[in-house]
Amino acid sequence: MLDELVLAERLISYDTSRPEEIVAAAGFVKGWLESRDIEVRHHDHNGLPVLVAEVGPSADAGDYPCVVFHGHLDVVPAHAEQFSPRVEGDRLIGRGAYDMKGGLAAMMCALKDLERQTRVRVRLICVPDEESEELDERSTDEAVSRGLGGDFAITGEPTNLHIGVEAKGVLVMLIAVRGRAAHSSTPWLGDNAVLKAVDVFRAIESLPFSRESSEMFDRPSINLGRIQGGDALNKVPDECSMAVDIRFLPGQDPAEILDQVGRISECEVTKTFIFPPVSVPRGNPYVQALRDAVARAIPDKEVMSVGRDGASDAVAFMAAGIPAVEFGPDGAGHHGPEEWVSVSSMARYRRALLNFVRALPMWLERPAPAGAAAAQDRHALVEEPHTGLTAIDGGRA
Repeated sequence: MLDELVLAERLISYDTSRPEEIVAAAGFVKGWLESRDIEVRHHDHNGLPVLVAEVGPSADAGDYPCVVFHGHLDVVPAHAEQFSPRVEGDRLIGRGAYDMKGGLAAMMCALKDLERQTRVRVRLICVPDEESEELDERSTDEAVSRGLGGDFAITGEPTNLHIGVEAKGVLVMLIAVRGRAAHSSTPWLGDNAVLKAVDVFRAIESLPFSRESSEMFDRPSINLGRIQGGDALNKVPDECSMAVDIRFLPGQDPAEILDQVGRISECEVTKTFIFPPVSVPRGNPYVQALRDAVARAIPDKEVMSVGRDGASDAVAFMAAGIPAVEFGPDGAGHHGPEEWVSVSSMARYRRALLNFVRALPMWLERPAPAGAAAAQDRHALVEEPHTGLTAIDGGRA
């Protein structure tokens, strides 16, 4: 039996916040798969490797459903000791354990497990830039444009073995605020642009859009990610720039949000980037098949449809009209100092992926009774104050 724990430990040992280590880790993934007789295609995206491997019926063998297992190798920066994985009880601790090298390791093992089945084409796409701040050019967008999207995608972002059927959209704004310079000994003669920028951010937090809610989310997310101002200690800063990251709800219009922001006095939005929200119907047969597979693989865990506060590469598939969900193992602490993934949940996750692929043809062949999908999903939801459903954090950008 292939051991997803050993594989995850090896992946964590690469500091894939650095380009050269991403290349090395991709080389390991490619070698691991090829040593198990799985062909791997490789292409570069902005100098970083994108790997594609497939099992099951070939593309010219007929009209078979194609499912994508999507994972990323890159991680956010961490201290050197976080790239030395350690196991404490059921926890595998290290940078990327939860987001998402534990999930990727299980996906790699599941791909090998599914090699001999002949009814579903399973495509693993391993990308190097999900955590990148380069918002305009993503390797997953390019892969989908090259025809590698399939019929349904699972991106292995951390979801605690729940199924992320919705995700907030992303509106990133670069904002300029201008003031008036003066000597620091007489600040009352100037107009401090940094202090004005903080006031602008507080005003954004109180705009009407910030108080809206939806079925799965109690509010949008608003974060001041970066602020820069001032060029001398003894000078009142006359310019300040800041990056504001808004995660807006499905159903909200980013143009309306920008209009509200634009009405704030002395706030100049100089650049924006928008990712649309993700929403997959819970009655989708692929989603139903995955829910059933999770329930069978993990009978002691209630299967929930959840909303994701963060965005992920699932948006690239959705933009091309391909249903995509986030689904990953149990754990906690992603992007934090004590990130961990549950060792036992990696095995359960792998088993759920196997169940899903093996049972998928049956789900695609049988008609769903009217109203049954909605009723089934209602029974799987957990009521929480304000939302009625569950929202969890994490994801792209």
